[in-house]
Amino acid sequence: MNYFGIVALTTFVITLVLILGALKVFPKLGLLDRPERYGLSRKPIPYYGGVLVFLAVLISSAFFVEWSSGVIGLFLAAGLIVITGFLDDYLRLNPILRLFIQVVAAMLLVVFGIGILSISNPLGGVIDLNTVHVYGVPILGALFTVIWIVVITNTMNFLDGVGGLSSGVSFIASLTIFFLSIRPGIHADVASQEVVAVLALIIAFCALAFLVFDFPPAKILMGDSGSTFFGFMLAALAIFSGGKVATAFLVLGVPILDAGWVILRRIFEGKKPWHGDLKHLHHRLLDLGLEEHKVLYIIYGLATAFGVLAVVCTSTKQKFFVIIALLVLMLLLVAGVVSKARKKL
Repeated sequence: MNYFGIVALTTFVITLVLILGALKVFPKLGLLDRPERYGLSRKPIPYYGGVLVFLAVLISSAFFVEWSSGVIGLFLAAGLIVITGFLDDYLRLNPILRLFIQVVAAMLLVVFGIGILSISNPLGGVIDLNTVHVYGVPILGALFTVIWIVVITNTMNFLDGVGGLSSGVSFIASLTIFFLSIRPGIHADVASQEVVAVLALIIAFCALAFLVFDFPPAKILMGDSGSTFFGFMLAALAIFSGGKVATAFLVLGVPILDAGWVILRRIFEGKKPWHGDLKHLHHRLLDLGLEEHKVLYIIYGLATAFGVLAVVCTSTKQKFFVIIALLVLMLLLVAGVVSKARKKL
């Protein structure tokens, strides 16, 4: 545990140093946000913090992670996600192009041997996704991997509507993956989990350091380059060296369900699903008059509660029932928020 403490502290300090430097350098380089785009009257603040997050994780990993072809593939794909996010923040890329690049990044993981080859059946047994191969590639596993990566990457991007939300939830989610990775008795090969545990810890304390500056009132924003990077890494870690998909789904359950609900609503309203609006759960909570930090505490609390359950509940059947409970909770929460919002009108 002393080693993990050194990893956490080093990552936290590296991220802090990079951000403190950026707070002085970014304004001189014009790397600021454009608040007028969103009808805000405040002064511009440093933007593109996701690049710092990526650099901090990369530097920390260079010190503490045992590099393999899988880790190299992970960072090549993550780098592609960060570059795309940066260009999107700066130039406003076509959403279809962004989605295409995310699919390419997910396929890159598959090429480097990172993917989902089986899913535990809550009713018993395992669903094998490694049955059909084309040129040596497990098609079903690759398809599930791509869908999983793209969904979680965009879920975290959708979540980035209030300062501190993406970084805070990323801290909770990655810390949950860390504790699950080091928990004894649930992994046949404990040694295979060391890379996942260290990477998850690095992500967690990088996110925590960013949260120090991202918490309202924010002094720097991560942008799409940061939110998509966190989403991509969390999705990848959940399938790296043994599936933790159910765990990641539990911790990110509220954001995932919120993203799904928002996309379906946009489609039913005849809008394009990638066109943003201010009707996510966190926006609706703000509309009810809650202050930003209270909205953060609510979503942090839900993520933490389900994160603890994900670590405590080791069987697939237990996690399945917790996911069902999460679905019911989300429906009740959305119904309550919408009902209160209508009463205010």
